[in-house]
Amino acid sequence: MNFNPWHDVEIGEGQPNVVNAIIEISKGSKTKYELDKKTGMLKLDRVLFSSIFYPANYGFIPRTLGDDHDPLDIVVISQCDIVPMCMVRARVIGVMRMVDHGEGDDKIIAVAEDDVSMSNVHNIDQLPPYFGSELKHFFEEYKALEEKTVLVEEFQDAAVARECVKHSIDNYIKVFC
Repeated sequence: MNFNPWHDVEIGEGQPNVVNAIIEISKGSKTKYELDKKTGMLKLDRVLFSSIFYPANYGFIPRTLGDDHDPLDIVVISQCDIVPMCMVRARVIGVMRMVDHGEGDDKIIAVAEDDVSMSNVHNIDQLPPYFGSELKHFFEEYKALEEKTVLVEEFQDAAVARECVKHSIDNYIKVFC
């Protein structure tokens, strides 16, 4: 029996407020790992061409399907670098709307629910202003040397982010259930 974290891990009892996130890339990494949808293994997609690093832990929410036909992406803020393939309870606090290759590619912004340093953060406007700038800059630039462009739109609050999570759950159910 094959185990695939996209399909076989629960989204979390507290969704859409608190979801399970599967980390693919640790904060500070220059290595772009990605879930192989068929096998459920983590594969090396590429080493970033740019001299920048992931500003936060990055992964996906299981049992979701984004508009880009992949699991919904999630950025998990924590004081720690979280190892790839670790499951983290993540409190949804916002969303960064993005367009990549002409398709919607939302990035849910969350904090690690079990990180006490994040216990008072419930909405994106509670983060330091520089964090939003850093995250936006990263996603605008991380493909630039590959001559690919992405459009990063304004950050939206927790209520909009929770609607994005619900939408991606509905998409997943329509396609896979």
